[in-house]
Amino acid sequence: MTSPMEDPYQDLRDAVRRLCAEFPGAYWQELDRERRYPTEFVSKLTSEGWLSVLIPEQFGGSGLGLSAAIAVMEEIHRSGCNGGAAHAQMYTMGTLLRHGSDEQKAHYLPRIASGELRLQAFGVTEPTSGTDTTRIRTFARRDGDHYVVSGQKIWISRAEHSDLMVLLCRTTPREECAKPTDGMSVLLVDMREAVGNGLTIKPIRTMINHATTELFFDDLRVPAANRLGEEGKGFRYILGGMNAERILIASECIGDARFFIDKASAYAAERSVFGRPIGQNQGVQFPIARAYVQTEAAAGMVQKAASLYDAGHNPGTEANMAKMLASEASWAAADMCVQTHGGFGFAEEFDVERKFRETRLYHVAPISTNLILSHVATHVLGLPKSF
Repeated sequence: MTSPMEDPYQDLRDAVRRLCAEFPGAYWQELDRERRYPTEFVSKLTSEGWLSVLIPEQFGGSGLGLSAAIAVMEEIHRSGCNGGAAHAQMYTMGTLLRHGSDEQKAHYLPRIASGELRLQAFGVTEPTSGTDTTRIRTFARRDGDHYVVSGQKIWISRAEHSDLMVLLCRTTPREECAKPTDGMSVLLVDMREAVGNGLTIKPIRTMINHATTELFFDDLRVPAANRLGEEGKGFRYILGGMNAERILIASECIGDARFFIDKASAYAAERSVFGRPIGQNQGVQFPIARAYVQTEAAAGMVQKAASLYDAGHNPGTEANMAKMLASEASWAAADMCVQTHGGFGFAEEFDVERKFRETRLYHVAPISTNLILSHVATHVLGLPKSF
């Protein structure tokens, strides 16, 4: 019988940690200074099969569940690396695997698993809609055996480093739909053909090295055969990808939090001031212990959400709660770690300041804390909607 303390993915975690050891802090510091994409790191993750863990074995993947994927992403972040450069290839699998046709899966999945194709871009957010996805304006007009796409997307990360993009757009105007969530469809866009032929990519420089962009569509022609699922039902399809995204990012936050706790514990044990280790002082050790407790509690919620997803459910509430708790745990641990290190927490060579900046993102993305609280209030507690 398996002990409740045993981790079924420990071997997987150990292997990911060994890979990450090949990409130490100096590698990420150089990328950060140059605002360069971690091509070598992503290529290594791909060649060793870590980005295809959710792809069924028949298509060249590992055929594992989201619980395995969160173990991979957590270890990447705990090791001081950043999975943000590659995580979309995992959570976009939800849309393609659950709603793609047999022909689409047979055509794309083996090439994604092998690394021949990169599926790293997820086109949903727009400047005028934010998280109110029902108000997106990017429109795909049917023209024979193609859709003609016009509109704009923003905060679309890795668009310059992806061959394919899962794109959500309207195929019926919102005012003509019975429900605001109707009339949206999902297209799989071949970025190699699209750029320069109706798609323009504009990089956005941000606080962190996240390779995010703004996209402009000007009569981009996309084959109708590239539509995932039925026309007009895309919002429901994309929710699965969104929930997988939130759970995976929550696991990254857990990894970040454990990185900060590991760093702070080691530094507090070795740093001596006034003739004693600073970790001997309760004013230093208690914040580290509190961060550990908070992180373990959040990790339990992340695992619950992943287990529900693996069981075939669409756990929107649990995914939201996992993302919120994990992002709060990582940010609290980040602040604690900087405080523990004092001035050294601001030094590039310790990697604390870089991870501090990186983990702050997840209070905001892929959904803000206020929207999560609103979801719980209205969908779980039955309170009236505020918008």
